[in-house]
Amino acid sequence: MKVPQKDIEQRMARFEEVCRKFGAKLTHQRMEIFREVAQTGDHPDAEKVFHGVRKRMPTISMDTVYRTLWWLTDLGLITVLGPPRVRARFDANLSRHHHFVCTRCGLTRDFFSLAFDKLKLPDSILSIGYAEKTQVEVKGLCLKCAAEEHPGAKQQ
Repeated sequence: MKVPQKDIEQRMARFEEVCRKFGAKLTHQRMEIFREVAQTGDHPDAEKVFHGVRKRMPTISMDTVYRTLWWLTDLGLITVLGPPRVRARFDANLSRHHHFVCTRCGLTRDFFSLAFDKLKLPDSILSIGYAEKTQVEVKGLCLKCAAEEHPGAKQQ
């Protein structure tokens, strides 16, 4: 799925702005790796990013692509879909439920929500495929990590 040129340009401008804000080096490799993700709506995996960038930069390594993708994630310029970077999680609970995932420590817990269970998917889903299951994944800080990050803050 191709992304409009205007959107790519906005994403690249944000990339440069965030790098300047954090004093990060704006290298050619980093720009090309980010551009590869920014120019597609296909949510590429690291291997697809590697092959796309390699067409323009034959000397790029898979290690550089992986490190840069995680660096971009840490800067908040891209997001990760699926399992966390450390290890995949498995769930034998096949009943209808949803997940809370701590973005800092990886704690993953089930939660139940009738509202999420009844979530009506938009008609635009039909232009992509047929949904068999809807499961919400909420990402945030668990209470322990939140307390460590913001000592003295009131916990619920």
